[in-house]
Amino acid sequence: MIGIFMIMFGLISLFAFFDFIQEIGDLGKGGYGISHAMTFVILSIPGHIYETVPLAVLIGSMYTIGQLSYNSELNVIRASGFSIKKIATSLMITGGFFAIFTLLIGDLIAPNSEKNAQQMKIGLTNSVVGQEFSSGFWIKDGGNFVNIENVLPDATLERINIYEFDSQFNLRTIVNAEKGAYEEGEWRLENITQTILYENSVKKKSIPMGSWKSLMRPEMMNALIISPEKMSSFNLYKFISYLKINNQKSTKYEVALWEKIIHPLMPLVMIIFAVPFGFLQERSGGKFFKMFIGIIIGIAYQITNTLIRHLSLLNDWQPFISSLVPTLIFLCLGLYLIKRFEYK
Repeated sequence: MIGIFMIMFGLISLFAFFDFIQEIGDLGKGGYGISHAMTFVILSIPGHIYETVPLAVLIGSMYTIGQLSYNSELNVIRASGFSIKKIATSLMITGGFFAIFTLLIGDLIAPNSEKNAQQMKIGLTNSVVGQEFSSGFWIKDGGNFVNIENVLPDATLERINIYEFDSQFNLRTIVNAEKGAYEEGEWRLENITQTILYENSVKKKSIPMGSWKSLMRPEMMNALIISPEKMSSFNLYKFISYLKINNQKSTKYEVALWEKIIHPLMPLVMIIFAVPFGFLQERSGGKFFKMFIGIIIGIAYQITNTLIRHLSLLNDWQPFISSLVPTLIFLCLGLYLIKRFEYK
């Protein structure tokens, strides 16, 4: 565990340094100063921890096992009656700790810290949350189509345009509102202009305040502020349900949800994968050689995971399968190596 935390600290320090370098370019925009940039970097750390735990477990385990191998301690352990399988099983306690650690960081801490970081930066730099088109966001809400030109960091909506259609898909009503905030289970709209289209006439009226009942919730705006991979499992599930109710494509978010479910298992897989390397070239190379191997394998895992994720989105593969494949590859390879070195 000391070896893993040591590697994790090194990786997080490296990521934090690059984050700060990137934030320097935004200094001076609005009220965004150096203290805000440092706060942004600190709030981004839990997200980096969540992403780097499997790699830290892999490299840290290989470093420690390489040290045991170099000092011939692994030979003593095996001579005492421990098989490689038993050694791997005993290390599952460490893997289980980091699995729970990853789950807690990824679902309870990282989503909130990432959202707070983005909200702070967006608010201080006077920028928008993001836009899918030049006209803003377009969403389907039941039988209506909604255009939101801007979303503020606190999930307040600006310049909302609601287009209501009848069962024959004829445009019947257009509702324009300057601002909208979510209160007591519904959206409160301000400065509303309602345009009603009849067969031979158009009627227009102004309403100071009004309510809009929608399936959309403020927490779903997290999908606009942070990437799906950094959202909590609960918010991902709710957003996927919302998209499916409105017959919209949700593959991107389903892949992210399954990755959130499978990712905490990766420390266990990485422990299994690291153990056999302690019996590879036991007297040559030592711990630093195995650290190098661990870094290369960790990079290979990240590339494989990213490649399969994008291929699944392009080809509409099952989200569960595409998320599970990289983990299964490394698990099967680790079990194969354990079996091979056990009977070597």
